[in-house]
Amino acid sequence: MANMESSDRAQFERPELGSAEGLRRGSGRAAMIYNAIALVIAAALCYAALDAIEGWAQWVVLLVIVLTTIGFMIAVNPARRQAG
Repeated sequence: MANMESSDRAQFERPELGSAEGLRRGSGRAAMIYNAIALVIAAALCYAALDAIEGWAQWVVLLVIVLTTIGFMIAVNPARRQAG
């Protein structure tokens, strides 16, 4: 691709070529049911974890895990501006 003109490269970088539009998708209702079940399970696990915490040291560890997760979400965000 190094010897191609920009118009030649554009043929390979078309959105249609890498798009998932041609793939068959599941129903929206199934995804909604899955999300509802996952939310209930996540809430139960969060409650169990918060109920089991004893002492300030475990709260500090939980806070570090949460902050690390938030930092990871920021780092992999596709809408984030690239440096440079």
